[in-house]
Amino acid sequence: MSSLSDQLKNLGFESSGGPAENEVNTATAIDTSTPVRIQRQTKGRKGKGVTVILDLPEDPKLLADYAKQLRKICSVGGSVKDQTIELQGDQRDASKAFLEQQGFKVKLAGG
Repeated sequence: MSSLSDQLKNLGFESSGGPAENEVNTATAIDTSTPVRIQRQTKGRKGKGVTVILDLPEDPKLLADYAKQLRKICSVGGSVKDQTIELQGDQRDASKAFLEQQGFKVKLAGG
C-alpha cells in the first residue's frame, strides 16, 4: 500500500502544498499598448453628462471588474454597454488616474 503523498502525486497534487508542476498559468496578458479614450457625452441623455471610456480590451470580465472599481472610486452609478464603460457625471480625471495606474495610455477626447 502506498503512502498518501504518493497517491496525491498520482492524482496531480504535490504534498508540499504548492501547485503541481504540470499546471499551466491561464492568466491572459492585457494589451495596454493601444490608447484608451475617455469622453464626456450629453447627447441623447436629456442634458445629463456621462463619462464614456472607449477602446478597452474586449474582455467582459475585465470590463465588469474595471466598471465596478470605477463606480466605487467615483461613488457614482455606471454600467458596461457595447464594450464601453459609462459612468454618471464628469468622472474623467478619476477615470484617467485609475486607468493609468492599471498601465493604460489614456487620452481625454471630446468636450
